[in-house]
Amino acid sequence: MKKSTFSRLVKYIGKYKGYMLLSLICALISNILIAFMPLIVGRGIDNIIGKGRVDFTGLIKVIIILAVIYIISSVFTWIFTVIANIIAYNTVKDLRNEALQKISTLPLKYFDENPHGDIMSRLTNDMDAISDGVFQGITQFYPGIITIIVSLVLMFSLSVKITLIIVLMTPFCFFIASFITTRSNKMFKEQQKTLGELNGYVEEIIGNEKVVKAFGYEKRSEEKFAEINGRLYKCGQLAQFYSSLTNPSTRFVNNITYILVGVVGGILSAIAGLSIGTISSFLTYSTQFSQPINNVTSVATQLQAAFASCERVFAILDEVPEKKEPDSAENIKNCLGNIDFEQVSFAYNKKVPLINNFSVNVKSGSTVAIVGPTGAGKTTMVNLLMRFYEINAGKILIDGKDIGNIKRDSLRSQFGMVLQDTWLFEGTIKENIAYGKPKATLDEIKNAAKAAYIHNFIKRLPDGYDTIITESGGNLSEGQKQLLTIARVMLIDPPMLILDEATSSVDTRTEIKIQSAFLSMMKGRTSFVIAHRLSTIRDADIILVMREGQIVERGNHDELIDKGGFYTELYNSQFKNIAK
Repeated sequence: MKKSTFSRLVKYIGKYKGYMLLSLICALISNILIAFMPLIVGRGIDNIIGKGRVDFTGLIKVIIILAVIYIISSVFTWIFTVIANIIAYNTVKDLRNEALQKISTLPLKYFDENPHGDIMSRLTNDMDAISDGVFQGITQFYPGIITIIVSLVLMFSLSVKITLIIVLMTPFCFFIASFITTRSNKMFKEQQKTLGELNGYVEEIIGNEKVVKAFGYEKRSEEKFAEINGRLYKCGQLAQFYSSLTNPSTRFVNNITYILVGVVGGILSAIAGLSIGTISSFLTYSTQFSQPINNVTSVATQLQAAFASCERVFAILDEVPEKKEPDSAENIKNCLGNIDFEQVSFAYNKKVPLINNFSVNVKSGSTVAIVGPTGAGKTTMVNLLMRFYEINAGKILIDGKDIGNIKRDSLRSQFGMVLQDTWLFEGTIKENIAYGKPKATLDEIKNAAKAAYIHNFIKRLPDGYDTIITESGGNLSEGQKQLLTIARVMLIDPPMLILDEATSSVDTRTEIKIQSAFLSMMKGRTSFVIAHRLSTIRDADIILVMREGQIVERGNHDELIDKGGFYTELYNSQFKNIAK
């Protein structure tokens, strides 16, 4: 465990100083009372001198005192446990909120490079492990420290010699515990990492179950799952094995201490007249003194898993967020839609350049089609325009303003995006269409649905616009999901549009209707259309033909066909199979 990890976790716990103080008071009262019980029991034993020589009055008094102490201690222990739970849950609540807020500030690059299931595991499984660790830490730390201090004071008051035996044996317990936990901590880190990998794989397989079945991948997916699960089993088994050695080892030392206390106490009883009650108290104190150490080692598994999880969660919090917007960043007002790319360069991997010195001027209200083979940089241009990724060099201007000096939220609100990959959330159809405009009226939603040619389908559903869509739109066809996302954009009525294969999942007849709706919607708006089916962008004002991050041709459809260049080759390739 890194020192910084522990200190950072303590800062989160320290936010609840009031609860911490109250828990300390409860722990003090409860454990001080418990610490006095062996002493009182010893005195009760001394009231039993022998046959016919029992001080019943003193014995009854001791029993009553013990009963009162036990009841009071139990009440404060219960309160202490409740408060410890509150601290643990609130600490994790803050961590989870901060982690989720941090995720919302991270660039898309982070999500492209990290499995989604692993990220989810950090926000769920790792958070639960931290909660368990914080609770166990509080419930063991406070009572443990108090028990050790009070027991030590009371033991010294009874016999210095026997107390020294107990104190001298204690370092052996710490040494054994430290030796084992240091080595098992690596295994707990590996366990949490592998658990995240497993969650990522499960999320991937379940989320694409149709593809798995279509390609007969069930057996191989089971084998892959078994392989990851096997690694998780091995590292988990080793972590548990090493951790399980701690408690028996420390208890072994404690039992030796217990025997030594009994032997030395017996000798002192014969030599120095130490009472039987005092020896009995010491035997109890030897167990009570070592109990905190045993308790900590018994929950070592939860504590180590918690610290391993802390490192994974803090790794998210330490990620570099999106480039901070300058204080001078402004909002876009009355956007006209004039866009300029000036010698823009970009690479996902600095060693592999993708776009070099890209320049183009797009006038307001123009429809720009971007075509080219896979990997040419078409979608990348959109990602740069929306500032999902930051350019490496050059400038992108909107109405003459550098988008780097425009607030991201304001910039993105000027665009309506319809992507090839549809996304719907679990909720009503009405809520899904109104995702970008939550306060939209039902009439506005219906008009958007009509424009997207999905209104009639929605009316035929049992609950109409109140029909619940399952997760990711599982109860809808791909075409229906895409029509809903088109309606979502039509509702917000943005000044600029981005259509990335927006009609790829609908039939030809519906596509023709949607193209008509798009043409109507694109009038007066700057629009970027990415399409593989080149027949869908013939009416574009300008077509940019991209190849390996560069514009190799530009012009309208007729001009490019007349050139007989790369665009003509792409266009004619659509009909080769048909001709055959």
